[in-house]
Amino acid sequence: MIVAANFKTNMTRRSTQEYMRALEAFIATGHSEDTVMVFPPATALDRWESSVIVGAQNAYATHHGAYTGEIGLEQLEEFDIRTILIGHSERRHVLGESQEEIVHKCHFYQEAGFTIVYCIGEPLEIRESGSDALMEYLEAQLEGIDLGYRNLIIAYEPVWAIGTGLTPSSDDILLIHNALKKMVQRPLLYGGSVKPNNAREIMALASVDGVLVGGASLNIDDFKSIIQATE
Repeated sequence: MIVAANFKTNMTRRSTQEYMRALEAFIATGHSEDTVMVFPPATALDRWESSVIVGAQNAYATHHGAYTGEIGLEQLEEFDIRTILIGHSERRHVLGESQEEIVHKCHFYQEAGFTIVYCIGEPLEIRESGSDALMEYLEAQLEGIDLGYRNLIIAYEPVWAIGTGLTPSSDDILLIHNALKKMVQRPLLYGGSVKPNNAREIMALASVDGVLVGGASLNIDDFKSIIQATE
C-alpha cells in the first residue's frame, strides 16, 4: 500500500522536522512494508535519511531560470527530492493550471526520472451529469500523459470531496477505480476526505492501491492511524 500525506500550505520547517522524526520512529516499529510519502510545503523541504519518501507539492518545468515565486529541478536536487505531485485539483481549479501546462510539467519531470503522483478528479457538477460525463472528464485529464511510465502513480480525488468531509460510497469508489484500472495499469490511490475512521474500508477495496491524505495527515496520530489501517 502507498500512504501519502499532502500538507498543502500548512506546517513550518520546524513542525515538519518534528513530524518526520515521529513518523520515522513509528515506521521503525514495524510498518516498513508500506510506501509512505510526505509532501511538505516548499519551505520545509529537506534531505532525510529515511524510509519515508519526501516529495514536492509542485515545481516549475525548468532546471532554473527567471520564474519568480517558483522552484525548479535545481532546488529539488539540492535535497535529493525525486518525487513530485502534479495535477492536484487546487493547482487546476484554484491556481488555473491548464492541461497543457500540466502535461508539459509531467514530461519534464518524467525526463528527469521522478516518481510522479498524478492527480485527477471531477467537480460536483460533472459528477451530477452522470457516469458517461464523469469518465469523459477523467479521460481528458489523462490526455497527453505517458500512462506507461514506470514511475507514475495515479491519485483519483473527487474535487467535491476534498476538505468537505464528504466521501463517495465504497461502491462508487470501486466503480470508478475499476474503470480507471482498465485505462491505467499503474498504482491507483484514492484521495478526498480520507480519515482514520474510513481509511481501512477504502483501502480494503480491491482496486485501491493506497490513499492520498490531505487534512487528516496534519495530525501525526491521525496519519499513523491511517498507516495502521493498511494492515
